[in-house]
Amino acid sequence: MKKLLVPIIIVIAIIAVIAGIFMASYNGFVDKEENVNNAYAQVENQLQRRMDLIPNLVNTVKGFAAHEEEVLGNIADARTKLAGAGSPEAQAAANDELSGALSRLLVVVENYPDLKADANFRQLMDELAGTENRLSVARQDYNTVVSEYNKKVKRMPGSIVASMFGFDEKEYFKAAEGAKEAPVVDFEGDGE
Repeated sequence: MKKLLVPIIIVIAIIAVIAGIFMASYNGFVDKEENVNNAYAQVENQLQRRMDLIPNLVNTVKGFAAHEEEVLGNIADARTKLAGAGSPEAQAAANDELSGALSRLLVVVENYPDLKADANFRQLMDELAGTENRLSVARQDYNTVVSEYNKKVKRMPGSIVASMFGFDEKEYFKAAEGAKEAPVVDFEGDGE
């Protein structure tokens, strides 16, 4: 009887150790996934702040530059696309489109010295610049936690636990194609 009890205890101990490793790995995935979700929520928070500032900025510009409807319409369209984007990749593309539309607005603003001198406009531009900086930091933080999570998904024994419980790799917040090239800003007003 004693001879049979020792192997049973050893088998139970081995099973307990393996179960403990899997449980710790699973809990690690849950923690890292929550970190990714939190970081993504911070990116969305800054995108929302930016979207909330833009209508005020556009309305201020409208008062000075009523005939610049195309530029203002492009901003509204890009803002709508950003609001409807559902994945980090789609949000990155919509964000880049909105950034392009805003940069075209800044070129238009150069043609209106009274607008540039307007206190409300300057305050909105300062808030927008601050939001852009916070957005950049939030995207960087998000990509950092995604990197940590994705490493855990790919490494052993995490890859086994990840495949068993459906923990898939997360998308990075990437810049759209062509974002590496600097935009051309023309302050001469001749459009070339």
